[in-house]
Amino acid sequence: MILAFWHGRLLMIPVAYRRAGRCRVHVLISEHGDGELIARTIGHFGFDTVRGSSRRGSLKAMRTLIRKVRDGGDFAFTPDGPRGPAYRAQPGVIDLARRTGYPILPVTFSSRGGKEFASWDRFLLPRPFTRGVFCWGEPHWVGSETDSEAARLNLEIAMNRLTDHADRQVGRQ
Repeated sequence: MILAFWHGRLLMIPVAYRRAGRCRVHVLISEHGDGELIARTIGHFGFDTVRGSSRRGSLKAMRTLIRKVRDGGDFAFTPDGPRGPAYRAQPGVIDLARRTGYPILPVTFSSRGGKEFASWDRFLLPRPFTRGVFCWGEPHWVGSETDSEAARLNLEIAMNRLTDHADRQVGRQ
């Protein structure tokens, strides 16, 4: 599967993935400087990284991701990363789903207590021991005949609804 989550909600996704009983995932990480910090951090969870983004190294990253399909495992993707706009899906995840035949599975988290930063992605940092929730959406399949823009928009709407639902569950505005 292709795990899709918003950039600002990525912090707790490794926990959600592990709780779902999954263990092998390849995460697309930006080649930008802050991507190195993220790559090292998720490496501690045992996740493999593929470096690239829509702006830098996209073809190389796509080839690497598709090659890793043959080796097994899942993929993790932030459709609005690495620079936004926040909560707007970019077409890369749709292209990957079409090329691999993998479904896109939206996931998000929210927490009652925590700080939402004034960064481009509105990064959510939960306070320790606060109440939180993980929410998983329905799979999105992208066939060879599927209209790319319609698929992108449907995924974006579904991911935003899922995030709103998670926020409501914990009382976050």
